[in-house]
Amino acid sequence: MRPEAAKAVQEADPVRQDRQAVDGRHPELGAVIDAVSEVVIGKADRVELVLVALLAGGHVLLEDVPGVGKTLLVRAVASALGLPFRRLQFTPDVLPGDVLGTTVPEEGRFRFHPGPIFTHVLMADEINRATPKAQAALLEAMEERRVTVDGETYALPQPFFVLATQNPIEYEGTYPLPEAQLDRFLFRLSLGYPHPEEEERLLLQYGSRAEVPLPEPHLDRERLLQLMAAREEVRVDEAVRRLLLELVARTRRDPRLRLGASPRASIAYFRAVQARAFVRGRTYAVPEDVFALAVPLLAHRVVVEPEAAYDGVRPEAIIRELAGLPSR
Repeated sequence: MRPEAAKAVQEADPVRQDRQAVDGRHPELGAVIDAVSEVVIGKADRVELVLVALLAGGHVLLEDVPGVGKTLLVRAVASALGLPFRRLQFTPDVLPGDVLGTTVPEEGRFRFHPGPIFTHVLMADEINRATPKAQAALLEAMEERRVTVDGETYALPQPFFVLATQNPIEYEGTYPLPEAQLDRFLFRLSLGYPHPEEEERLLLQYGSRAEVPLPEPHLDRERLLQLMAAREEVRVDEAVRRLLLELVARTRRDPRLRLGASPRASIAYFRAVQARAFVRGRTYAVPEDVFALAVPLLAHRVVVEPEAAYDGVRPEAIIRELAGLPSR
């Protein structure tokens, strides 16, 4: 355990708990990670976080430049989980009805035609190019797991998982997600460029192929729902809960932050800690689960004060400092 982590645990609970993580892999989820990692090369840690989000009932925002494999990651995960996948390309002219569906007159009565959101895995591509009204329609459905059209409510398929993408360097013609909407995503992740060895493997594996083969299904819908229910039984001891709450509280006290993490963030954090422990083959959470998820879960939920932002302070750096993690 890191010295900073040990100190934080001691501060969180007067009774020192030195339980270390004996990490392995849940056999079925480990097989999914391995299968996706054979397709999305060099990103096993990101694949694991996507599975953690799914088990926790959350959604993921992939923020990265074009061409680094965001779409391939989503398609590969959906294929390995045995779940239907749909892609929705957002543009400024996309309307809420294009996302949710519409009611149309048909044979003397009105009939609901479901939109692309009625699937198990939805890729919301370039979500920041959609208007605020279309964004709100999607994000409210993500939270409620149902949609209402013309006064009628329709439940979404379960499990329902959204992976949204946005380009962090192009701002013309975009509508940045407000803080309240960002808070609906469990994680914000970046894939980044591959290492030279990984990029060479990409050339050898895919350079002469027209299409990338997707992994075979390793799970199905029913089994995945069982695993999601089993995640709820993962034990989070008092020391780990206090550590989690202390990290969230620090975001609210730090003078460099205008907005700290919300109570919704605390609940999401708790579920994500359970899910990471479950993916790692444990029935209990440990402090390392809290620290490992701090940046992807908290950094997009806080707002840096303008003065600090002007000095180049990034929310990721603040979260790493508050959690006692090494800087990058």
